[in-house]
Amino acid sequence: MKDKMTRKEFFEKCGLFSIGIPFFNANSWFFKNSSLNPKDKVIIIGAGAAGLTAGYLLNQKGIKVEILEANTMYGGRMKRTNDFADFPIPLGAEWLHVKKSVFKEIVNDKNVEIDIENKPYNYDVDYALINGKKRNLKKLGFTIDQKFINSTWFDFFERYIVPSIKNKIQYNKVVKSIDYSSDKLIIETVDEKYTADKIIITVPVKLLQNNSIQFKPKLPDKKLKAIKNVKVWGGCKAFIEFSEKFYPTVTGFVDVPEKLGHKLYYDASYGQKTSQHILGLFAVGSVAEPYLKLKGEEQLKYILNELDKIFDGKASKNYKKHIFQNWTDEPYAKGAYVHYFESWRTIRTLGKPVANKLYFAGDAYTNGSDWSSVHAAARSAKKVVKKLVG
Repeated sequence: MKDKMTRKEFFEKCGLFSIGIPFFNANSWFFKNSSLNPKDKVIIIGAGAAGLTAGYLLNQKGIKVEILEANTMYGGRMKRTNDFADFPIPLGAEWLHVKKSVFKEIVNDKNVEIDIENKPYNYDVDYALINGKKRNLKKLGFTIDQKFINSTWFDFFERYIVPSIKNKIQYNKVVKSIDYSSDKLIIETVDEKYTADKIIITVPVKLLQNNSIQFKPKLPDKKLKAIKNVKVWGGCKAFIEFSEKFYPTVTGFVDVPEKLGHKLYYDASYGQKTSQHILGLFAVGSVAEPYLKLKGEEQLKYILNELDKIFDGKASKNYKKHIFQNWTDEPYAKGAYVHYFESWRTIRTLGKPVANKLYFAGDAYTNGSDWSSVHAAARSAKKVVKKLVG
């Protein structure tokens, strides 16, 4: 004799199906362990990796959700362009830093087949040139990093996450204030007011540092201290096309302490099905400042001169075109990301909810074990959703 009844058998035994009590449906069973009620609405501020993930997962659960995005397009710092090369160029997030299973983790649906190609580096062939000396990529920390092939992080979200929530995103909605002093939370943009039962804030932490959003009442002192003290690196990326490939997989520098920033040139065409030779530049922290201070021809001249010194003038000789992305100047980012050497306690404080009303998700709002990446942003969103739905 079995000692457990199924949910259906339990309801039938109690006569609940026969009398048709509406309270006992899938939603009521789900919301029993949730901090949300069936009619509650969650508003998400920001449509980057965390905002899109949170909206997608909440929508999967049948929760009413709305996403307010300040920009004219979703994606945030996953920005990419298809106009520069015959493969997508990631102007923001570029590498996969964890196992590919993270895609299934985000999609959260075993019936969805994910077709995203990634290529790891070949440690037996590929190498880095550091201050003129060949170095093993694996010893430099490129242990699990993979390049997206003919796609980007943006493309992953565009294909698998955005379609189900596209009609829930509103653009050009610059949030100015959040009033969480009562049960109904009030969000004010430049020209509208919105009400919500819960709010998930996913804006880059630099915007909170700049007091872009006013809170009523003010955020707890511990949270404000973490926002004030966290160090956000400024940064940029550039992509330069050359008529021939004269550079290795990675070209790096060790002329400044690592805690002050990072910069490297790398083969942006690596693994792509292309005949174009495109070199990428990635720079964050103090080492990015020379690039950020210069504009136009002076900026290009600086980059080519730097490469000419390493590669005997081949950069200027083979230059075709370039594109530059300044993340410090982006109005809804104002920087690249929180530096790698931040205190995990600070990161954890940034990620904690406030008054069970305001929740924080994003690359800087994690549990302190990992931050400053797309996968960390998505996972932080998943944890927030779990807190909300039980």
